[in-house]
Amino acid sequence: MRGDDTPRTPGFLTGPASYLRVLMSNSEIEIVVDDPTAPEADSPAVTDTRTVEIVVSLLLLGVAVLLGYDNWRTGIAWDSTGPEAGYFPFYLSVILGGASIYGLVVALVARKEPVETFVTRAQLRRVMAVFVPTLLFCLATQFLGMYVASFLLIAGFMRAVGKIALWKSLLTAFVFTALMFVTFDIAFDVIMPKGPLEAAFGY
Repeated sequence: MRGDDTPRTPGFLTGPASYLRVLMSNSEIEIVVDDPTAPEADSPAVTDTRTVEIVVSLLLLGVAVLLGYDNWRTGIAWDSTGPEAGYFPFYLSVILGGASIYGLVVALVARKEPVETFVTRAQLRRVMAVFVPTLLFCLATQFLGMYVASFLLIAGFMRAVGKIALWKSLLTAFVFTALMFVTFDIAFDVIMPKGPLEAAFGY
């Protein structure tokens, strides 16, 4: 028995711990694990929140003007049978345009206030790692069909982002795509976008 009552830390918890930090108290043990793939804290900013608010407000205002004009051309009055086809969409466009103008004015008035970072370069890379393959999936679906595009998307994500073995990625993508085909095309007879591969097998 030691002469003092000071608790000793087990040997496996001593030394520098860059990924594992153990906080001990009288009643609980908390383990904090750092994520080595997390974005860098000192990554430079790409844009700030005010710039994004202004750009989004302008885009929504443009959409509101376009939809408003199209529905005005279609007809926004009342006839003997009730409102014309563009009546309700036109006034929804007016509401959208008003909200966009309000957001734009608020963003411009707050120019003297401190700005906050909207996204950093490291964060944007992580977003693009998901957005770009998803966009390519939507484009590939038009030419290769839903099933082939889904196979490529799943296998590509597992291999490139998840760093999973190639054979596991291909096998998982194949099984998932096959289940989709059996569920939609065979079991429920749902028409899905198809490409040359399905046509070669008579679907």
